[in-house]
Amino acid sequence: MLRGLKAMIQEGGIRSLWRGNGINVLKIAPESAIKFMAYEQIKKLIRGQQETLRVRERFIAGSLAGAIAQTMIYPMEVLKTRLALRRTGQYSGMSDCARHILRTEGVRAYFKGYLPNLLGIVPYAGIDLAVYETLKNTWLQRYQTGSSPDPGVLVLLACGTISSTCGQIASYPLALVRTRMQAQATMQGSPQLSMVALFRYIVAREGVLGLYRGIAPNFMKVIPAVSISYVVYENMKRVLGVTSR
Repeated sequence: MLRGLKAMIQEGGIRSLWRGNGINVLKIAPESAIKFMAYEQIKKLIRGQQETLRVRERFIAGSLAGAIAQTMIYPMEVLKTRLALRRTGQYSGMSDCARHILRTEGVRAYFKGYLPNLLGIVPYAGIDLAVYETLKNTWLQRYQTGSSPDPGVLVLLACGTISSTCGQIASYPLALVRTRMQAQATMQGSPQLSMVALFRYIVAREGVLGLYRGIAPNFMKVIPAVSISYVVYENMKRVLGVTSR
């Protein structure tokens, strides 16, 4: 990880560490909004007359919500990866990168890696949302005092950290394959491997542990990001008067 950090700074300076962050911010806003909206609506459909949902029902709602959100924003995911991997000066900005991909590779390039991404987001979003809400509700049942349903920032951060970690461990190999499939197009003369072929290639060359390469910096990024998003989500629900079970 440190060697990668040094190489990036040497190649493009400190600013290279934020490559692709503009499109990442533009992507994450609608992605999170769609995911949480879909999750709440699907929970209502599944719940019917039940008082609360079981863990497996929350998992189904979370998986469907994640799949819907990823499908809606996936071209931006591809664009984010390409911008993050670009050489210094390769593109002048987001629109230049988007036009270059469209001109040289066609519309299909914006859906490269979609299948492993979808297969990965189903367990990730399902586990993440189901574990988070189950932990939060369990804490409220045991320790809630008074009528306030607010467990506090630290509890929400802890629930988000645990749920995100579980989801990442379950889905990371597919996320890695998705990223490599997106990155293949940036490598001149590189073979364009399918999802299954890329899985076999990684396992043959790097072993099973190769499927988890890069998981440490991914944890460093995702765990605080997801935990903070849950804290904001819960506080916004309270401000807007939204209740969920």
